[in-house]
Amino acid sequence: MTEDKIKNIIKKYIPAEAVTQVVKWLIQYKVHLKIAAPRRSILGNYRSPDGKYGHRISINSNLNPYAFLLTFVHELAHLTTYEKYRHLVLPHGIEWKREFQKLMSLFFDKHIFPKEIEEALQNYMSNPAASSCRDENLMRLLRKYDKETHVIHLEEVAPNSYFQIDDGRIFLKGEKLRKNYKCIEQKTKKAYRIHGLMPVIPIKIKTST
Repeated sequence: MTEDKIKNIIKKYIPAEAVTQVVKWLIQYKVHLKIAAPRRSILGNYRSPDGKYGHRISINSNLNPYAFLLTFVHELAHLTTYEKYRHLVLPHGIEWKREFQKLMSLFFDKHIFPKEIEEALQNYMSNPAASSCRDENLMRLLRKYDKETHVIHLEEVAPNSYFQIDDGRIFLKGEKLRKNYKCIEQKTKKAYRIHGLMPVIPIKIKTST
C-alpha cells in the first residue's frame, strides 16, 4: 500500500496534525494496522512478529480521534519496547513506560490535544498505567469528544435500577465501590464490579409485589 493510501485511511481516525507522524511509524516498522470492531474489554492490542506475520496493531473503530491516537501510541510503545528488549521485560514495565512517554512527547510539543485533555494526559503520562481506563478523569474528558453523545454511563443510572450491557446481560445497580459499582446480574444472581464509565442501556423491569 502506498503512503498516500495509508494517509487517506488513517486520517479518518486521528487528528489531522498527527497523520504524518503516525504514517511514518506505520511504514518504518511495517505495521499491519487493523481497524477492529468495537470490543468491550480492550481498546486496542499489539502482537509481536511470530514468523508468519510482522508487527500487528489493532484499534477499536469507534474511538474518537484523541482516544484512537492515545491507544495507537500505547500499542506502538509495546512495539518499540519489543524491538529493544524482545520478551525480556514486563509488558507494562518501566521500559514500556519510558517508550510510551517518549512517543507521546512528540504530540505534546505540537499541542494536538485540546488543553483539558493535554493537561490530564501530562498527569497520566508521569506514570502511565496498563490502561488509560484506570485514569477516571482522563477517560471522562476523552468521552466528551465521542461521536455518540447520547451514550449513557453506569454512573448516570439511578441506584437500584436495571440496565443492560452490550452482550445482552441485565444487571441491578447497587452500591458504589470507589470507581466501580456492585451490580447483580439478573440471570445468575452473581455480583460484579462494573466501572462507572461503562456505557449501558437503562431498562425498566416489572417486579412482582
